Amino acid sequence: MIESPAVLIVNSASRRGQEDFERARESLSGLGVELQAAHAVDDPSTLPSVVSQAIAEGARTIILGGGDGTVSSVAPQLCETGVVLGLLPTGTANDLARTLGLPTDLIRACENVAAGKVVDVDLGVVGDDRFLNVSSIGLAVGVTRQLNPKLKKRLGALAYPVATVKAYRRFKTFSARLEFPDGDHPDVELDDLLQLAVANGRFYGGGAVVAPGAGIDDHLLDVYAIPRGTPLQRWQVARHFVSGHFTESDHVYHVTTRRVRVSTTPDHTINVDGELSARTPEVFGIIQGGLRVIVPEDATVGVADVRARQKARS
Repeated sequence: MIESPAVLIVNSASRRGQEDFERARESLSGLGVELQAAHAVDDPSTLPSVVSQAIAEGARTIILGGGDGTVSSVAPQLCETGVVLGLLPTGTANDLARTLGLPTDLIRACENVAAGKVVDVDLGVVGDDRFLNVSSIGLAVGVTRQLNPKLKKRLGALAYPVATVKAYRRFKTFSARLEFPDGDHPDVELDDLLQLAVANGRFYGGGAVVAPGAGIDDHLLDVYAIPRGTPLQRWQVARHFVSGHFTESDHVYHVTTRRVRVSTTPDHTINVDGELSARTPEVFGIIQGGLRVIVPEDATVGVADVRARQKARS
């Protein structure tokens, strides 16, 4: 049962945003969801303040329409407040929706908000930012810079592979040092890297899997680094990239941890869930169960499954 009062907030600057807002409000009303207020926000930079104001006025559920960037932008406002997030995935990639097992059809997503269950999932931390999916350094930053709104609007999810090809042509490798404050892994120096990622969720980049065992409720960060390597090694990584099985290759560095400090040579911009908002060196961490979300009744994501997931990965 949805926790009241509830407020609907939709990023109306996204694809079909204003239409999605009207459809969501009508659908939720038809499902018996009483809304304290409803906001179509055409300036995404104001979303955090709109969410903060709704919480200050007593909202116990924020029904948020938008993509992964929209959710990440308001994650700090929702983090550890006890306020529930009901997500209506209306973005391009919707990787968080995949991780949570949410329907991406707007009407079915509204039905899930009205009838789903509430679970706790983890939030990643990098500096002052929070992230649901992945923070990455290297090639992914170049991809983000290529992903202009016109390309995403024209190609949808296909914009990601197109942007990756464009970014790769201009890319220069880098070196990184990883330090583990909790002592769960030895510090390591890595050279000639294409990409380094620290992941909280399971999916990113339009449906690619972080690693076969990755989950948003296991209280762990997945850290991987991909060296440039030989043409054959690059092909092997590319071949298994979407499935996440590339992390099982001896060529790829992959560990799980709760905290890691990353420094690079030279210093690099960090892509935080699609936003270029931090820079190395930086410490990455995790907030266990930091976000309450509504998921389908048959979903397996949530803190109830943490021990089973951790046992499976040990």
